[in-house]
Amino acid sequence: MRSLYKRQFVLMAGLVMISFALLGTAFITLSYQYSIREKQDAMERNANYVATFTGAIRTGGISIRDEAYQAYIASIARISDACIILTENDGEVVLASDSGTAQTKLSGLYLPQSVVSQVQQQGRYAGMSDLGGLFADRRYVAGTPIYVTTMNLLTGQSEQQQVGVAYVAAQASSITELWRAFTTIYFFTAVVVLCMAFVFSSVTSLKQTRPLKEIAEAARRFGHGEYDQRVSGYEDRRDEVGELAEAFNAMADSIAKSEARRSEFVANISHELKTPMTTIAGFSDGILDGTIPPEKEREALKTISSETRRLSRLVRRMLDLSRLQSAENVTAQEQFDVSEIMLRVLVSLEGKITDRGLDVDTNLPDNPVMVWGDPDAITQVCYNLLDNAIKFSNPGTAMGLGITTKGGKAYVSVRNTGQTIPPDELAMIFDRFHKSDKSRSVDREGVGLGLYIVKTILNNHKENISVTSQDGVTEFTFTLTLA
Repeated sequence: MRSLYKRQFVLMAGLVMISFALLGTAFITLSYQYSIREKQDAMERNANYVATFTGAIRTGGISIRDEAYQAYIASIARISDACIILTENDGEVVLASDSGTAQTKLSGLYLPQSVVSQVQQQGRYAGMSDLGGLFADRRYVAGTPIYVTTMNLLTGQSEQQQVGVAYVAAQASSITELWRAFTTIYFFTAVVVLCMAFVFSSVTSLKQTRPLKEIAEAARRFGHGEYDQRVSGYEDRRDEVGELAEAFNAMADSIAKSEARRSEFVANISHELKTPMTTIAGFSDGILDGTIPPEKEREALKTISSETRRLSRLVRRMLDLSRLQSAENVTAQEQFDVSEIMLRVLVSLEGKITDRGLDVDTNLPDNPVMVWGDPDAITQVCYNLLDNAIKFSNPGTAMGLGITTKGGKAYVSVRNTGQTIPPDELAMIFDRFHKSDKSRSVDREGVGLGLYIVKTILNNHKENISVTSQDGVTEFTFTLTLA
């Protein structure tokens, strides 16, 4: 399997090399063409200048054999670093100047007919040629016809007459050397940049892949049950790797807490199941082996029946809790009157309220309070809160119900008068199987899941619930979104 480091390094190296290859090709081609064109343009200008100057000299009656003229042509050849050749119309060389001296050894030689024909047909010549062996190597040659002005005696008008051709030939080595210098500089720069790019790409790839490997190793260990595994050393990074490490640690903390809660849940459920099952088994065995006398068997059967119902409630609550926490549970969103639900639950608990001799103080709006949510789930919330309020109220006291609206929310409160819940207990009151009464004698019928179910339902609705307890007055308040 190819690692991410190798893939990224190869990709970066390939992109850099391709980019430099394309850039180099374009640069070399353009620079070479530009150098050639620049040299050709310069030679053509020089050829035009020599032809114009020679034509003017010839028109003035000065011969090209004149020493001053030849010295001047030699100066131009020296300055332009080229060879200047003057020929007749048929291509016969009459003067050649190179490196500042007039050459006569080329006199009498003829240029190739192809060169002469091109000048005659196109009025100029430009190209690479050794001019039929006049030069040992091929040179850049530019040629321009030489015209003199004559007077036509019959018509009395001046006419242009071609009397020869001026050629300027420059060695290709001057252009090649310049192009080679450009190419050498470019390749040296390219090699340095490529080396730097490879080093930086390698370092960057390693810097990116090393934390990924560490996170992968930590994930494998975490999957094997080492829940204390965390990724450290990337707290100061503000890039995606830092975010990934932070997300992994947050996930690990969440899973570790979930595992701790699961272990606590198993321990609590074991304790809750053990107590009624031990009681049922004890009384059943006592009846069967005769330990319990016949006159007490009825009381024992009542105890067995009570514990059986308690065990049934516990299992039912656990099933409800499992359904609420299921990923497939989707809270229905519809409009309903929360005041109506509160009153309906209150009526269903009228018998319990009467048995404890409680008064009910209601503070409900006259108009319906329409909210969004699952009416069945909110009914369960109201029932659990009211049932708790009745159960833990002192006999003969008053319990209160209230609904207020503010800022797009409905605030539903349930209040009772009984024992004050200690502040350290308030933080744990919504935990699973938590009971304020450690002896469990007060709430013998409860299983410690009612408030946890309330909290879970409201969390599914993205709502909040709070509790206060002071001077014997305990009040639960939860929110719902107004429709």
